Amino acid sequence: MKAVNESSGRVTAWFMLVRSPSVLVGAVILLCVLFLGLAAPFLHTMSPDEINPSVRNQLPGFESSLRDDDGNKIKFVHLMGTDSLGRDLYSRVVFGARVSLLIGVTVAVISALVGLVLGLLAGYFRWLDAIVMRVMDGLMAIPAILLALSLVALLNAGLSTVIMAIAITEIPRVVRLVRSVVLSVREEPYVEAAISVGTPTPVLLVRHILPNTIAPLIVQTTYIAAHAILVEAVLSFLGVGISPETPTWGNIMAEGRAMFVMLPHNIFFPGLFLAVTVLAVNLFGDGLRDLLDPRMRKRL
Repeated sequence: MKAVNESSGRVTAWFMLVRSPSVLVGAVILLCVLFLGLAAPFLHTMSPDEINPSVRNQLPGFESSLRDDDGNKIKFVHLMGTDSLGRDLYSRVVFGARVSLLIGVTVAVISALVGLVLGLLAGYFRWLDAIVMRVMDGLMAIPAILLALSLVALLNAGLSTVIMAIAITEIPRVVRLVRSVVLSVREEPYVEAAISVGTPTPVLLVRHILPNTIAPLIVQTTYIAAHAILVEAVLSFLGVGISPETPTWGNIMAEGRAMFVMLPHNIFFPGLFLAVTVLAVNLFGDGLRDLLDPRMRKRL
């Protein structure tokens, strides 16, 4: 009977997931961007670092040719045009998806894990709550962009530095979310019963309290990933993020802003990919929230 109930529950959850347009649209777009990022070495027309001054600042659809080591002429079609150094914009945008997705996922995982541990401890141990939450309030008092900008400026700019700087700005939000759940769950009768029979604190936290934090944490993680992608683009656009030679959507837009009026495609295409990706992650998160929240689930 238990196996039948679990199977029925999985079927119901899958049916509701399919019925959610936000989840479907967001998931499809994310899968497409993920495919572009993973298959970038096979989908690009030329190397994203290939400099060809003879084809600088060309419009989308421009055709150029290069000779290989054997002297054979190879034609290239620049689907999104070229930048001020003659690099293929399409190849740079496709490779930029890898960096953006990597940062978004990594920041979401780090902030979720650290925030989950701190939130569980702060919500359960009252003496620790005041210490942890005052630190989190101090971090949240500083705008996320400004805090990340300051951390990157103090340290050597690079991928790991950007990831850690953005993750630090996102941890307080996870801590507050998990803490609020723990504060409400710890007063439940089944938790008090477990305490009365002498259940060890680690077992109590993992077995009775932790499962209640998973659903809201998953939803919050999706929003963190979207915000991390956006913050990385802002940092790179300001010139304090990933090194300029690394193709990221923020770097591409930063390099093209000088000639935006004459050549708007240098900013339009990476900006479009950035906006669509962030929108897809937010749609996916909204759909998961509706699916995991029992009050919203009744409307589906």
